[in-house]
Amino acid sequence: MTDNTAQRIGLTTTIPMEVIFAAGKAPCDLNNIFITSPQREAFMTKAEALGFPRNICGWIKGIYGATLAEGIQEVVAVTQGDCSNTHALMEVLQTAGVRIFPFAYPYDGDRYLLTLQIERMMEHFGVTREEVRETKEILDQVRRKVHEIDRLTWQEGVVTGSENHLFLVSTSDMNGDWQAFEEEVDHFLNEAKSRKTLSNGVRLGYLGVPPIFTDLYDCVEELGARVVFNEIQRQFSMPFETTDIVEQYLRYTYPYSIFARLEDIKSEIHTRKIDGLIHYVQSFCFRQVQDIILRQEIKVPILTIEGDRPAPLDARTRLRLESFVEMLRHRDQDWIYE
Repeated sequence: MTDNTAQRIGLTTTIPMEVIFAAGKAPCDLNNIFITSPQREAFMTKAEALGFPRNICGWIKGIYGATLAEGIQEVVAVTQGDCSNTHALMEVLQTAGVRIFPFAYPYDGDRYLLTLQIERMMEHFGVTREEVRETKEILDQVRRKVHEIDRLTWQEGVVTGSENHLFLVSTSDMNGDWQAFEEEVDHFLNEAKSRKTLSNGVRLGYLGVPPIFTDLYDCVEELGARVVFNEIQRQFSMPFETTDIVEQYLRYTYPYSIFARLEDIKSEIHTRKIDGLIHYVQSFCFRQVQDIILRQEIKVPILTIEGDRPAPLDARTRLRLESFVEMLRHRDQDWIYE
């Protein structure tokens, strides 16, 4: 496992971090580094000054800036199952002296191909299957505690949507130190279980990649609504329990087709009694097109919002969100859960 001085391995998105922890290194989700840094705008500006186009996803530019600012020397880059611009990002980082290890999720969820990818990663980082299995058992214990935070959000109503988002999204790398992260989770659970139930309001689900907006969840709660389902963030926490690491990352819906996600979304809409959905799309991202399928397949009202750079919600988006919540508050919800 890792210590506080372990070499940090950058990640462009969630990958089998069990392998990295087993190697005694610290996984570092570059998306989280970027979006939580006070220098996030400077990261993007630096990338644009180098020549990154204006019409490239803000996360790609932010990852580039964060990698160099943090002195990350090696990055596991997901070449299939995430942003198509990652290929060019890898090449630019290589010219800056960063070592790149490519990892690909098979689009069709082929077990054999994913097994090869994970075994190749184990060989690269010099770990055995047994070491990875033991590490997975430890990390799964932490994940179960985060799943309890998620349950306290939608079932008990004592955790806010923002808190839910923060802990779930952090499971993509467990902040590079699973022991410190587990302590933080334990402390939060002890505090949350003593809270009073939050006031009832419109129950929302959040679909899509984590928002680049800095105040979305605060705005939702100001309007008298609550996010009780963070779709992709929940997937980072590996919500489907299995002892097989390959099966675990096959059931992880994000890198595969929209239809795997749809099955999970529909199930959670019913379980969590969701009144409406916010679908966040990132500017210049191919996933914007998937909004068509979501609207065809899901009967719950959907509000689609788009973000580009890290900033508070703009006035137009805030007004649209306010109108959406107000509409849901005054409509008959009975048909949704039938």
